[in-house]
Amino acid sequence: MLRLILLFMLLLAPAIQAADLTGRARVVDGDTLEISGQRIRIEGIDAFEKAQTCLDAKGREWSCGMAGRDLLSQLAAGIKVRCTGKAYDDYGRLLADCYAGDLNLGQTMVDKGLAVAFIKYTDTYAARERLARNNGIGVWSGSFLPPAEFRARQWAATTGTAQGDCPIKGNISDSGRIYHMPYSENYADTQINTARGERWFCSEADALAAGWRAPRN
Repeated sequence: MLRLILLFMLLLAPAIQAADLTGRARVVDGDTLEISGQRIRIEGIDAFEKAQTCLDAKGREWSCGMAGRDLLSQLAAGIKVRCTGKAYDDYGRLLADCYAGDLNLGQTMVDKGLAVAFIKYTDTYAARERLARNNGIGVWSGSFLPPAEFRARQWAATTGTAQGDCPIKGNISDSGRIYHMPYSENYADTQINTARGERWFCSEADALAAGWRAPRN
């Protein structure tokens, strides 16, 4: 029995090791970063999309999505980021808790009111969200659509178009084969020419499987 347990631990070790990443991080948006080519989704939070805007206390529009991206970039700048996770999502992203030094990045994003607790999956940061909301910090000083609702609305806005339920744009550029979600910042400006091999996708998983990738900017 002991021999079987040791064998199991040896087989499991590479998978555990693969879920621990440390290095300089490239920030994609307010809840996504990349270390050594591995894209990571900070677990327990949902940040605003880069194309998303919110309203402040006076009803003025501001770019809450870009503000979240910029804050995470500042937190991760010039320091090694450590991310530890035990699972990957359907898009190959490591779902992880991430730290810049001793700073918990997910908690800080929620504390600053530039991400919400992703309570659909976990209530890890629910209490921190309540504190930010009660103190009117970040987006809680005004009004906003929750990121998940914003994504759903942007997707629904494509219903009835020629693409129907396949609104993801698979564009080919000097940067390679890039797919753009209906809620991405460059979606409206991206044109699709099927004659040159560009195409539409019905899901992000389909785009990844076909060899397209998400934008890196």
